[in-house]
Amino acid sequence: MSENLKVAIIGAGMSGILAAIKLKEFGIKNITIFEKGDGVGGTWRENSYPGLHCDVPSHHYTYSFERNPNWSNYYSSGPEIRKYFEGIFFKNDLDQICLFKTEIISLSFKEGVWEIITNKSKTYKANIVIGATGVLHHPYLPDIEGINNFNGDKFHSARWDHGLSLKDKKIGVIGSGSTGIQIVSALSGKCKHLYHFQRTAQWMMPLENGSFSDEEKLSFQDPKNLSEAMNFEEYFNAVEIYSQALLDKNSIGANEIAFACKENLEKNIHNEELKKRLTPDHTPLCKRLIWSSDYYPAIQRSECTLIAEPIKKIVNEGIELSDNNVIDLDVIVFATGFKVDQFLRPIKTFGIDGIYLDDYWKEYPKAYLSIAIPKFPNLFLLNGPNGPVGNFSLIDIAEQQMNYILELIKIIRKRQCHIDVKTDITETYERERAAAAKKTVWYTGGCTSWYLNAAGIPASWPWTYKDFKKEMSKPDLDAFELLNE
Repeated sequence: MSENLKVAIIGAGMSGILAAIKLKEFGIKNITIFEKGDGVGGTWRENSYPGLHCDVPSHHYTYSFERNPNWSNYYSSGPEIRKYFEGIFFKNDLDQICLFKTEIISLSFKEGVWEIITNKSKTYKANIVIGATGVLHHPYLPDIEGINNFNGDKFHSARWDHGLSLKDKKIGVIGSGSTGIQIVSALSGKCKHLYHFQRTAQWMMPLENGSFSDEEKLSFQDPKNLSEAMNFEEYFNAVEIYSQALLDKNSIGANEIAFACKENLEKNIHNEELKKRLTPDHTPLCKRLIWSSDYYPAIQRSECTLIAEPIKKIVNEGIELSDNNVIDLDVIVFATGFKVDQFLRPIKTFGIDGIYLDDYWKEYPKAYLSIAIPKFPNLFLLNGPNGPVGNFSLIDIAEQQMNYILELIKIIRKRQCHIDVKTDITETYERERAAAAKKTVWYTGGCTSWYLNAAGIPASWPWTYKDFKKEMSKPDLDAFELLNE
């Protein structure tokens, strides 16, 4: 096994590209990336709506081993981020090992190897599988009566119709998360009229997105200058304060964030009735915090209307509200998020003795440190269930998780074995995680959000960044058992 270790990676997004590069550096030559789409970039390929950008500072939303001195803005646009990942993908010749438009139908652990069946009716085998599927790629459509009755154009934000001219259209955007906020900010004033349908008001932190000058980008070509500009100490101190604020809504950091959000609303919304409708009824950070300095000016334009009245149903000509008023529309955009509890699914995944992953995840998805699942040996996840998806930069998270996985692969390669996380360890970990999660602002802040799983428990890392970094520094081998040594 050590000489001919075969590794399958599911997904050619940020985590899949990272996994392939690190495995190649590790000396593993037999790697296959399975990508259901026709291109690279994961969520940055799936999403291409107007106004799309990242809310992590550009220079910190990069691989640590492949900094980009050429970002255009402080916070990068979706197309520029996708271009960054595509460049790294081809630079590392990953196109030679990637199967595009190849969706995995089933994964089965049989006779010590993983059997992989794809939509191409071909069977592959691997000693190790790394799930790098991400969470923002299965669009969620709300259960609204009459959703198929609309006579105009309608689509999910992740299925944007770029061939449709919006200039003379009356557009309705449903959803007030980050996606809805970015779309409204981008389209306000660029169509006949824009209606923003808000179910829940959101707290927003100001985000001034300036651009880097040519002189700055030239300076950043020197790694020392770029490192100084990134100011790692200040950045990670801010990350730690943010994570503390999530854990304790009465912390100094939480109070500072709450003050900034309230001041942002107070200073930038001038109509008192509109301000009332935009004032959330929950604690800041209870939902994923939105970073925007563009939305408040956009929603106050004469061509833009905020609709806070609940939606009753969708009708032929538009959207009927609970007060029976009908808003006539030409286009409806569903900025309603994703099915964030899928992970490997809909792949049919079977572990030791045929245990079915859907059965193990019947209550809700769980994994030890979001990486390993008991009875599914040599299967590892990047940004898996209950990880720090809402806390820190996902690239930083994935890099630390991949280093952890490589330590396990080192043992697999040396001992010619399979590694399986212990069931009791996983269950104990999940009980502790769930208990800690119930103390976070996601649970105590008085809101419902996509962070809450089917059991109503926040599905995220409920400790600090320092805790995560310490946990990822080295696997606790007592949590695992080695099979077939």
